Amino acid sequence: MKYFNSSFPIKNIAHIIGWICLLELTTSLISCTVQEQLDGWEHHLPELCSFSSPRPVELTGDGILDIIIGAGRAEFAPTDSAILAFDGKSGELLWQTPGWDQMVGSAIFLHIDSDGIEDIIIGGRRGQLYALSGESGEILWSYYQRSDLMRAQQSDSNLSNFYIPQIIPDQNEDGLEDLLITHGGDAMKHPLDPNRPQGQIIVISSQDGQTLARVGTPDSAEIYMSALCADLNGDGRLTVLFGTGGEGFEGNFYRVPLEDILDGSMQNLKLLVAGQGRGFISPPVLADINHDNILDIVVNAVEGKTVAVDGNNDSILWQVEVPGTEVYSSIAVGNFTGDATPDFFTNFGVGVFPNVEASIQLLIDGQKGEIVFHDSLGYLQIGSPLSADLNKDGYDEAILTINESEEAMASGYFVSLFGASNKLVAFDFQSHEVYTLMGPYKGINAASTPWIGDLDQDNLMDIVYSYMIDTLKYKPFNGMKIHRQELDISLDECEIWGSYMGSNYDGILITR
Repeated sequence: MKYFNSSFPIKNIAHIIGWICLLELTTSLISCTVQEQLDGWEHHLPELCSFSSPRPVELTGDGILDIIIGAGRAEFAPTDSAILAFDGKSGELLWQTPGWDQMVGSAIFLHIDSDGIEDIIIGGRRGQLYALSGESGEILWSYYQRSDLMRAQQSDSNLSNFYIPQIIPDQNEDGLEDLLITHGGDAMKHPLDPNRPQGQIIVISSQDGQTLARVGTPDSAEIYMSALCADLNGDGRLTVLFGTGGEGFEGNFYRVPLEDILDGSMQNLKLLVAGQGRGFISPPVLADINHDNILDIVVNAVEGKTVAVDGNNDSILWQVEVPGTEVYSSIAVGNFTGDATPDFFTNFGVGVFPNVEASIQLLIDGQKGEIVFHDSLGYLQIGSPLSADLNKDGYDEAILTINESEEAMASGYFVSLFGASNKLVAFDFQSHEVYTLMGPYKGINAASTPWIGDLDQDNLMDIVYSYMIDTLKYKPFNGMKIHRQELDISLDECEIWGSYMGSNYDGILITR
């Protein structure tokens, strides 16, 4: 299937919105055998779901990375399986830890106790933020206790969500690195309810979960974005990047020095991008676009635009806007066009929340700030794309989950997900083809970004992929599956964007 049309006028990008309900519902992907598939396993977990992304860590001492993923049952319901650990070699469930709601965040890893095994920090809905023993899954500390949740509910309020933390230098001189995390949002609010809790940015001791610093959002808006904390220009000073607002309420995108959060002043806060009726949900990515050796900032706004901001002077480098769309996923960074400037691949939804149903995929030339590719495969999913050079031609392929539904195709709009299937595909921008890496599988992948890398240190690509089965209207409580598959694709000297928020979980492209 040819999907790339270099003569497509960018000024007509809005016209594709009118075609999508017809075109993308009848478009089928090219399926092909990627290369010989090697080691692999799958694990089926009945009555569970996951909106979390898998992350690898060594737990068993066998030299093969193991897998941590957040999970849950029905929204707002307790579960004995909020965090799951799988043996990377066999897929065996090593341990599971309970929670009082879905654990939607993705894990980061630190040595907290003294057993020599990395420990896990992960956040989720309704105030869940845990540090867990990597060896056993035992809770080392919890930011809130169940009694805090009960008191909040008795006062007709709720605990806000925790998102994905960033590791920052030791702030309380206990010898352990500490955590910066955003805390906000209330899933129990009606989409049109304007009474939204103010978002918080919190610095937390990794040793015991104690609060070291806390500031509210400067615009008093809600927060759903996992903040980044990075040294943009190599001078050792850390900058915090965060967005406010949500699907239906306006917010903004900011930068502030970490020391301002630590002292609660926010005096050097800078507004980078103002929202227009919507907010900023997905975390930004960082890459040097203008070759000044300073990381620039590329962020998706819910209102359907991607903006690049100069990391040195905060000016807008370029902006791409697609009318009639919204965007909830982050961005893959890669060398897609072949020049020296990183490019950006992303997935937009067509419609207005909560009726966002179809999807379009866009490749933005990082140097020019122009759309050089578009497609319209599948319907809404909010997991993020990845990138890697799969065929060793010197160009990266973009890797993305595509959800499809026979019923949606027949009806022309999103009715239900019975009969739905999902697959992991690669976009080859040089051959102008899309091909299947994994799947198709029954069910959907609503929000889990796969992981790609090397679990067993054999320099061959492993993919860890999670999805949900037997689903209806994104209420996926009838089971999930998680797969590990090794492909005969070398990762030697391969630069990859291999996970949600990048291979190092900090939004920065790294080289293997």
